[in-house]
Amino acid sequence: MLLQEDILLIENLTAEEGLQFISEKFTSDAVFSTSLGQEDQVINDMIFKNKMNIKVFTLDTGRLFYEHYELLSQNNARYGTKIQVYFPDSDDVERYVNEKGINAFFHSVENRKECCYIRKVKPLNRALEGAKIWITGLRSEQSENRENMKMIEWDDDRKLFKFNPLIHWTYQDVLNYIEQHNVQDLPLHKKGFISVGCKPCTRAIAIGENPRAGRWFWEESQKECGLHSQ
Repeated sequence: MLLQEDILLIENLTAEEGLQFISEKFTSDAVFSTSLGQEDQVINDMIFKNKMNIKVFTLDTGRLFYEHYELLSQNNARYGTKIQVYFPDSDDVERYVNEKGINAFFHSVENRKECCYIRKVKPLNRALEGAKIWITGLRSEQSENRENMKMIEWDDDRKLFKFNPLIHWTYQDVLNYIEQHNVQDLPLHKKGFISVGCKPCTRAIAIGENPRAGRWFWEESQKECGLHSQ
């Protein structure tokens, strides 16, 4: 359990120091969900190089870019670890595809959210079972929904704390860390894919566009999949 004094302490630590504090306080009850994006690669590097006692997992939706699998393999080789992979329930996927179509998410927001729920939210909830604190790579400047998120939050739906160590980092801070520590990242980022999700649902963005403009690009304003909705 995090006390108010713990929260105040963490908020004044660096991201790496905060992760170390969390790993020591929660031992085996802290988990990090990595999408292998640039922010998450920064956190992966901090966790693995310092051998922190934090479980790291990723979600394989079944519709990812091939580059995700390459980077996952590279991470495991570089850090000598095995990032745990969670998959969607096959019955859920089969029902959705057979009833609505393989790319039904293009047809309505409701279909898209259902696809995200099946392929992301349900596997995430399963991965978080038993955890007391969930670490994410969220940053406040990524989207309007994330602007007011705090470094430490209580997730009442999942009944655990949520720790966002990079919440106050800028995108340039992320790039600086990647360069300084020679962190591997997705080649897609250099092709304009800043926020990368499933392959059918992600496009490259133009200079000056919001980083998440390329996610669910056919929708006007829906830019969350349900993992981090407030």
